[in-house]
Amino acid sequence: MNAAPLPPEPLRFLVDAQLPRRPIPLLEAAGYQAPHTLDLPLANRTADHELVEIATTDKWVLVSKDADFVVSRLLHQQPAWLLRIAAGNCPNRVLLDIFRRSLPAIANAFRSHPFV
Repeated sequence: MNAAPLPPEPLRFLVDAQLPRRPIPLLEAAGYQAPHTLDLPLANRTADHELVEIATTDKWVLVSKDADFVVSRLLHQQPAWLLRIAAGNCPNRVLLDIFRRSLPAIANAFRSHPFV
């Protein structure tokens, strides 16, 4: 099993449909590219396997709450880079606060780990 190469610097985040667009301005203000699945041609109808392919091929860190991506990452090393948000159904303001407080640690973790 080969380890995933490190993602490009600065990180590029692709935000999955299960998350709101609200973290995107925060990510962009920190210098990261961060489209949402709504920005893709099929928007939120983009199938999970297509998101994995897009994220891996185009070197995006896939950001999702979807546990199916965790299974795929652990069993098949796909997507190449995954940020799993496990905050439950919290208000958007709490989610933003989590991103705000955790972003430096997240960026640092991706320097050596493909799954955070």
